[in-house]
Amino acid sequence: MTDQVRLGIVGYGAQGSMYARLIREGAVPSMVIGAIADIDPDKRTVAGEANPGVPIHDSFDALVASGDVDAVITTVPHFLHPEMGIAALNAGLHALVEKPAGVYTKQVAELNAVAASKPELTFAIMFNQRNNPLYRRLKEIVDAGEIGDILRTNWLITNWWRPQGYYDQSEWRATWGGEGGGVLVNQAPHQLDLWQWICGVPKSVFAKAAFGYRRDIAVEDEVTALIDYGNGATGVFVTATHDIVGTDRFEILGTQGKIVVEGSKTATVTRLNKPEIELSAGMDMSDVMRLFMGEFDPTELYTTEVIEFESAWGGQHAGVLENFAQAILTGAELLAPGSEGINGVRLANAIHLSAWTGREVALDSDPDVYLDALNEHIAEEGKFPTRA
Repeated sequence: MTDQVRLGIVGYGAQGSMYARLIREGAVPSMVIGAIADIDPDKRTVAGEANPGVPIHDSFDALVASGDVDAVITTVPHFLHPEMGIAALNAGLHALVEKPAGVYTKQVAELNAVAASKPELTFAIMFNQRNNPLYRRLKEIVDAGEIGDILRTNWLITNWWRPQGYYDQSEWRATWGGEGGGVLVNQAPHQLDLWQWICGVPKSVFAKAAFGYRRDIAVEDEVTALIDYGNGATGVFVTATHDIVGTDRFEILGTQGKIVVEGSKTATVTRLNKPEIELSAGMDMSDVMRLFMGEFDPTELYTTEVIEFESAWGGQHAGVLENFAQAILTGAELLAPGSEGINGVRLANAIHLSAWTGREVALDSDPDVYLDALNEHIAEEGKFPTRA
């Protein structure tokens, strides 16, 4: 290998073509397009025209066997991410899988096990929002204890509006057997990842989900989930695909401050001068009267900072690609290690299972229980084979 990684792009749809364009335009200095693979002849034609001189293969297997690439990125249907990641790693190639890492925990755990057995290879996941400077800064604030211990988190993310025509465009979309779920699997994996990346992995979840609530689909298009962190702290996650106006609001309440994010663009960070419980204990009735009469000066208790970053389109994705390349070439620390992709999949699985059973579900539940339930839904659809 030289000073650039030869990337194999598997699947030349919207994502695969975007990555090719970013590399062609020099947004990923440590990477070149080694080869492209797609089973669709029309897409292979488009890929060849847009990327002259790049080998174009008619299958993933042909690309892996070609010797044209050092690493692959899997821009393919969700069920295939673990399968292709495992095959690439077993062939001695570095692997960057798209989100989500898979559809069910069992298959992602198998991918992680293979990756762990090959420490000489780099394994990452395309969580491009981890390269969003706003969320990276918020993680630094939380990790440094600047708002104290987390008490409650809330994420209302309903700006995923999709009309019926979106679901009608292909037979596999919004099915249990073809896509593996709805908004939790397709639209919201980034938020499920960021939520846990910043705030910690929960212990259990109780969820209500509606399946085909406002769209003619089999899978979930409305979700409300309550999580338990196991130490008294709780969180709520709400998402949907039928809110045409949409809201994106993320709140983290701590013992010594609060973070409120609007639109994934602007964060207001409030830092208390002392832990809230100490402020409460130190107030007498005269302080309470000042508070009730509007004579209270909040700057006596806390400071407020507004954080906002500009983030160019494609910059987050390009940054993950460059980081992946640098991890291969120089051993740089990964922004999004592939092994962490299982966290969001496990949470989505637990939300589904809780909604199906009406019970609280521990995130460390037996993965076969979820797979059995998923296969029941796939069998009821009668369109796709069940999974192992």
